[in-house]
Amino acid sequence: MIADMAPGDLPDLLGKLTRTGAADQSLPPAPRLRKEKLEQTVVFRVRVDLDGARPPIWRRLDLRSDISLLDVHRALQAAFGWLDYHLYRFALGGSPFHPRSELFLCPYDVEEGEDPGTPVADVRLDETLHEPGDVLRYVYDYGDSWELTLRVESVHDASDTTPPAWCVGGRRAAPPEDCGGLTDAESLSTVLDDPTHFDIDEVNAEFSNPIAQLLDAGVDARLIELLYRLEPGRHSADLVARAARLVTPPTPVTTAQLDADLRPYLWFLQRARDHGFDLTSAGYLKPADVVAASEVLPSMHFWIGTKNREVQCAPLLEFRESLQRIKLLRKHKGCLLATRMAQSIADDPDALADYLAAALLPDGMDRFTTEATLLLVFFAATADPDDELPLETIAELLTDLDWRQPNRAPLRHSALYRLDSGAYELMQNVSAPVRGIKNVKVSPTAIDIARRALSR
Repeated sequence: MIADMAPGDLPDLLGKLTRTGAADQSLPPAPRLRKEKLEQTVVFRVRVDLDGARPPIWRRLDLRSDISLLDVHRALQAAFGWLDYHLYRFALGGSPFHPRSELFLCPYDVEEGEDPGTPVADVRLDETLHEPGDVLRYVYDYGDSWELTLRVESVHDASDTTPPAWCVGGRRAAPPEDCGGLTDAESLSTVLDDPTHFDIDEVNAEFSNPIAQLLDAGVDARLIELLYRLEPGRHSADLVARAARLVTPPTPVTTAQLDADLRPYLWFLQRARDHGFDLTSAGYLKPADVVAASEVLPSMHFWIGTKNREVQCAPLLEFRESLQRIKLLRKHKGCLLATRMAQSIADDPDALADYLAAALLPDGMDRFTTEATLLLVFFAATADPDDELPLETIAELLTDLDWRQPNRAPLRHSALYRLDSGAYELMQNVSAPVRGIKNVKVSPTAIDIARRALSR
């Protein structure tokens, strides 16, 4: 477990063990304190205090009642100027480490399964707070243990234009990351230039960050979390600019464009539906079909060598196997046939684009494949037609997320070529051929499919 942790998570784990190690395992389960969702969306005006701070360090936030606790976590990070490096959790009924509190857990705590609790993404704010005086507790960084108390001061009507979170007041600078749990002014003066500093405009600028706006745009929450983790890094400006592009309406793609760019997929599905492909005794496409398929597959356009044996045509073999993996083709008695789904969409480019988008980011992929695919699809979705996919940049971002080669060297862009999701392969084969088999200049259809994939 410890070997797989991010570097900043080890102090969190040690702090958690310190607080929970002596808990009485014989205590009954914590009571359920989670509330019913409100019938109407409202705005909670909440005062958030850093526990133990002298003088008080606090923020006053307007929070929509229908946002998730994951979004509240992000709002608190922005309000206190933290960088989302560490573990966190929310609690009702007591402190976030009390055995009788009802807990709402960050993804890492959920995965570890050591404490009973509900994932923060599955809980709305109005399932924890309803009326003035209601209290929700939060802790960030189990080592420094920044514990916050959220208390509802008032409840107001919400409109369609009410932002998810907005700062309306506050006092004093928050402790910086990894400063050892300092909360008093004298100690904080050793790590802060001005402990009295608080700028409401700085906080609301963070709330207006395009990455924050992706939530209302219906973008995959996994991508939003990933972008927040990467935003403080070296490619911050590019990520924010691309997030802004993603929330703008897309340029419509015509049916004719879809039909042209999806020709490799449509060709395989229609041939498999109408005639099927007879396979060799070794299970490969026959030479005549390899020649025909190579003519329509962009990744085969500049392939060096003869194009009549599938085993010697890696891009074609990988493409054909990807169609089986996403359940559009199936083998039966020495033939390659279209599945029922394939038969239903073989003449419908728009439905095929939807299906391919849905297949890009399924649940259940391993963490590396998920994060690599999210980033690759994000960069495709925010490209202009004929832009080249910046594979080196994506590899650098994955390295920043602490994914590395077995020898701990920075990740290379070649790691993106054969993701189990097939994302690179898809982008390559719905775009025009480019000399050099590992280059992709994204087509309008590639951009469209990527946007569809992130909007689920």
